[in-house]
Amino acid sequence: MDRTALKARAWLAGIAALCGLWLVHNGAAVRTVAPQPATAEAFAAGPGPRPGTRVAEPLRPSEPVRIRIPRIGVDAPMTGLGLGADGSLEAPPARDRNLAGWFEDGTRPGAEGTAIVAGHVDNDEGPSVFYALGSLKKGARVEIDRGDGRTAVFSVDAVEVYDKDDFPDDRVYDATRHASLRLITCGGGFTRETGYQGNVVAYAHLTEVR
Repeated sequence: MDRTALKARAWLAGIAALCGLWLVHNGAAVRTVAPQPATAEAFAAGPGPRPGTRVAEPLRPSEPVRIRIPRIGVDAPMTGLGLGADGSLEAPPARDRNLAGWFEDGTRPGAEGTAIVAGHVDNDEGPSVFYALGSLKKGARVEIDRGDGRTAVFSVDAVEVYDKDDFPDDRVYDATRHASLRLITCGGGFTRETGYQGNVVAYAHLTEVR
């Protein structure tokens, strides 16, 4: 496991305290929890690009500046996330509901390896940038604009949900030889006392460069 994978797993500690804030704070105003992945969207035979899917050559590293996921209406700026004093990954500012964060000490999206992008499911005002992540389907497009003027286009390979006590670090964070992307937010079971009990992870790989 490389340095990126070892540090990236600390994300869970950084986001856990911010899961489910809107749903907890607003009690009776709750209409529904965030969408959760269907069983059909999980990997059929282990992680990796689906058979027959194009895999584009990785790009040189360049910082991401914006993410778009047309199928779920995401169009958001991106901010770099570092590590806090306790070793956990910093979460994006909760007050900004339309902001995604990327692990800036790891792989840049579009470069060879596994890039980590995370966003809140909600805050104390309502749904946030990755609220609908669990409703993504295989083959959905994820576009990331980069500082070099190129757009890295990814195809979703699977969307899975894990309990926080059974999170598969190696499956999510291990480096790949192609350009991979992991989108992470809160999900799983929900209680009004503690919020979401796990995480939704969307797996994707680079298929096109514009």
